Amino acid sequence: MYFKSTFFEDYTINDKRVTLGRTVTETDFVVHAGHTGDFFPHHLDAEWCKTQPFGQRIAHGTMIFAIGIGLTASEINPEAFSKGYDRLRFVKPVFVGDTIHSEVTISEKSEAKKPGYGTVTEHVEVINQHGEVVLVCDHLLVVKKS
Repeated sequence: MYFKSTFFEDYTINDKRVTLGRTVTETDFVVHAGHTGDFFPHHLDAEWCKTQPFGQRIAHGTMIFAIGIGLTASEINPEAFSKGYDRLRFVKPVFVGDTIHSEVTISEKSEAKKPGYGTVTEHVEVINQHGEVVLVCDHLLVVKKS
């Protein structure tokens, strides 16, 4: 992780970056359930899940969101801050043993309400080892102009 100043004018529509991968583990399921209080059987009861459509436990969507976004945090931009996330969707299930990575594409730029700043939208796709998109969202940044 390192600091890199990137100003509003430096962002280019369709620029893309791809993260490293991360394998989702049994421990991730248990720790996330403990952190959130979400002990639903869909995530933790292997025997019950055998009777359900996916046939196995599925990862918490919020966990995949947290891991997927965490993978994108490789550089710190002191000229920007996160305004939040829009259009979050859990597209496909993720299972224990799946390896995910994130792909971030600059999809929009516009003027911000605050003078001297712009808004940048990063479209984030979390993708499994089969090349399937499992989660999508838009990350909104408020970025200082140079």
